[in-house]
Amino acid sequence: MWKEVTIGVLAGIFVYLLALGMDPAPFLLLGGIFLVFRFYIQGRGVEKNLETLEYTGEQGLASQVTFADIGGQEMAKRELMEALNFLKEEKKIKDLGIRPLKGILLSGPPGTGKTLMAKAAASYTDSIFLASSGSEFIEMYAGVGAQRVRQLFSRARKLAKKHGKKNAIIFLDELEVLGGKRGKHTSHLEYDQTLNQLLVEMDGIKPAEDSKILVIGATNRADLLDEALLRPGRFDRQVRVDLPEKEGRLKILEIHTKNKPIASEVNLEKIAEDTFGFSGAHLESLVNEAAILSFRIGKKEIGEDELEEAIDKVILGEKLERRPHREELQRVAVHEAGHALISETVRPNSVGHLTVTSRGKALGFMRPSGRNERYLYTKEYLEDQIAIFLGGAMAEEAIYGGRSTGASNDFEQAVELTRQIIKSGLSTLGIIDEEYTPKDKINEVFTQILAHQEERVKRIMKDKIEILKRVADLLFSKEKISGEEFRTVLMETA
Repeated sequence: MWKEVTIGVLAGIFVYLLALGMDPAPFLLLGGIFLVFRFYIQGRGVEKNLETLEYTGEQGLASQVTFADIGGQEMAKRELMEALNFLKEEKKIKDLGIRPLKGILLSGPPGTGKTLMAKAAASYTDSIFLASSGSEFIEMYAGVGAQRVRQLFSRARKLAKKHGKKNAIIFLDELEVLGGKRGKHTSHLEYDQTLNQLLVEMDGIKPAEDSKILVIGATNRADLLDEALLRPGRFDRQVRVDLPEKEGRLKILEIHTKNKPIASEVNLEKIAEDTFGFSGAHLESLVNEAAILSFRIGKKEIGEDELEEAIDKVILGEKLERRPHREELQRVAVHEAGHALISETVRPNSVGHLTVTSRGKALGFMRPSGRNERYLYTKEYLEDQIAIFLGGAMAEEAIYGGRSTGASNDFEQAVELTRQIIKSGLSTLGIIDEEYTPKDKINEVFTQILAHQEERVKRIMKDKIEILKRVADLLFSKEKISGEEFRTVLMETA
């Protein structure tokens, strides 16, 4: 921002001097000398920064990360290690006439361990490791990004030669910034020039070189990358690094609790069940937050209560100091009890935890159990999920005769699931194209789906109104109950 302001001020002074009739030549000369000097300093600064980039391959220079330190990504690790074996088994690949890989692309959601896998790849192949981010290459001055790419590859070769290594790995995080599709930035060709230089450098990696360079890129948005980057000969392999499943989450928890005092009663398998949708970064944060909670209350071990509390904190944030009034808290308890009652009715053993403790923007929260993880959804499953989202508002209506603004987020999610049913061809409309299907037909079916689930939830609430009241009273008095406690109340009341 300050650069643009400076340029504007200087331009204004220049115009003012012209208006006074002064000769602009000396000022233009001084400006030119300043720009040349600045580019020289900037280039030297880039070179100096590259000198201090982290690299592995020699004891004591950097922390050694191995594939054993990474949990929950067995398929991705296996695929990556298979690709890296082309670097390790140099003689065998020469005998078979295999062309060395030039690039491996790691794609997947944030926090799944792509950077760790790149570091582990350097340890696995005994390679020099240089790391950079796509955003570090782009400047407003043309040519700077391309210069940085050239210097990065040059630095990798020099380091490999200096330390007697046959291989060097360059890790480029946020690759979509550097390697986005060309032609999008019509007013700023620096992006395209920088990408072009990267393409040239990757093409220039020849098998005859003393030091082989492997480029590992990481991105959350592979769809934004230029096609030239993804063709064979550039990024030859694409490895998907997804969110871990239950077994993977358990392994990640075991890795992160290895150096922490965990109480004997803690069941990590249950914690893994309750953390569906968590990435490796989330799980690391969970264990760390649990340790902080234990420290805060003066415990020497991390117990199950701290881990359960940490799950809520990672999902919703820290507890809020503000506390709702008694009447509001009672309504929140009814609301969350309604969610839980519908969830347990349509999907037994699905409630993991209920609380009316305010966190972030949520006054209360029902956390589902992660025992039955799903990646493919039927129409019936989506309709049940809509019913669960509507359960809170319908419970308020059954007890208080009206709804509150606390259900607004629930309605948004119910609407989104209804759209998904229609888009997926699961509604009575069948397979449709929203652009060519009359809007009134879509709106009619949309309204029917929501109205049907609303009536369904109202019937359940009417039949189980006494159970709803008892669960709400228990939740109001205790502020937090587990899924097991909730199911005990259901059995006693039935």
